[in-house]
Amino acid sequence: MQIGIDASRAFKSPRTGTERYAWEILRHLLAHPRAAQDTWHLYVDRALAPGEIAELLAGASVADGVADGAAHAAGHVIWHVLPWRRMWTHRVLGPAIRRAGLDVCFVPSHVVPFVWPARRNPPSVVTVHDLGYRVWPQTHPWRQRLYLELSTRWNLRAATQVITISQATARDIATTYAPPARVTVIHEAAARLPQLDAAAFATAIATVRAEFGLPPTYAIFTGTLHPRKNVERLLRAYARLLHSGQATWPLVLAGADGWQGKDFRALAERLDVAEHVRFLGYVPDVSLPALVAGARFFAFPSLFEGFGLPVLEAQELGVPVMTSNYSSLPEIAGDAALYVDPTDIDALADAMLRLSQDESLRQRLIAAGYANVQRFSWEKAADETYAVLRAAAINSDPEATATEDSTAG
Repeated sequence: MQIGIDASRAFKSPRTGTERYAWEILRHLLAHPRAAQDTWHLYVDRALAPGEIAELLAGASVADGVADGAAHAAGHVIWHVLPWRRMWTHRVLGPAIRRAGLDVCFVPSHVVPFVWPARRNPPSVVTVHDLGYRVWPQTHPWRQRLYLELSTRWNLRAATQVITISQATARDIATTYAPPARVTVIHEAAARLPQLDAAAFATAIATVRAEFGLPPTYAIFTGTLHPRKNVERLLRAYARLLHSGQATWPLVLAGADGWQGKDFRALAERLDVAEHVRFLGYVPDVSLPALVAGARFFAFPSLFEGFGLPVLEAQELGVPVMTSNYSSLPEIAGDAALYVDPTDIDALADAMLRLSQDESLRQRLIAAGYANVQRFSWEKAADETYAVLRAAAINSDPEATATEDSTAG
């Protein structure tokens, strides 16, 4: 097959949720045992440094990419560098994939290029990560809600096949938009950890604690500081513990500011906990695993997640998890988390207190977490995604399929 991939999001910096998904699924697709049987066309919106390409394509046979969409035919991976700024997907990527004679195009974390009728695009596969803008509209600015509504509707109409990253998102799609006839659930996975012995990893933890000035005991949250992540209630629950003398450890928030992110610092000041809450900002991947591994527990009371990858990453690192009983989180965390109603501040405070004090509970959740992460792997995700790409190449009329779905509904 001739397979095109919108690889632009895989190289965004910093990589958060959907960008990390794009990076990992692309990296593992290209490392798939059957990948060399096909030709992979990777479309990016900027020239990439040699190190970026080498990191993604270690061991692959790579053709030289040239500007303006030209590419050499050597190897089974071909780069197409298409520099542009505004409306890149629709004004540049779309025409390029329509000229290329692709058998299928994969869009892992954005939107299928707009063209009418949709069948003018090659058969396409798109990943819809979540419908949080529908479930919790108050946690998104109105412009973003409008864009996500329009782009998701278009993706579901135009794509030949749709991937979601959880059963929860598949149910939301079925309830909100259409029957799930063309929807396949393919779970993400935690990133593979560096192979370090216990002594080396202990040294890494000590180093990162020193880097950020942290004591031996702290609680941690990771993720973009955004209302949907429920940071406000987490801070209020922590304030109750701190002011009652039950929390003797700091709360660490590791993540870049999202929408209204700076408001959380002001809230910490108003709650009189600012000296005990550490806002670290975005923490690079080289430091994040040791930072999480050094924590007493991981607090992730998000209001809504399409998948909840930070939960798996904490479990893989041997850190007990407190998380929300909403959306996809029970599906992903399994029996290896302490669940709470994320809207109940007293419940959040009680769960954090238990994980800071109850060693038996901590050890049970740590052991269950190690077992839970074995259910997921990027190799499995890549194999299942490869199968969906092949299925899409066979069924090349998304509008006909969309009509059948509508009729069935």
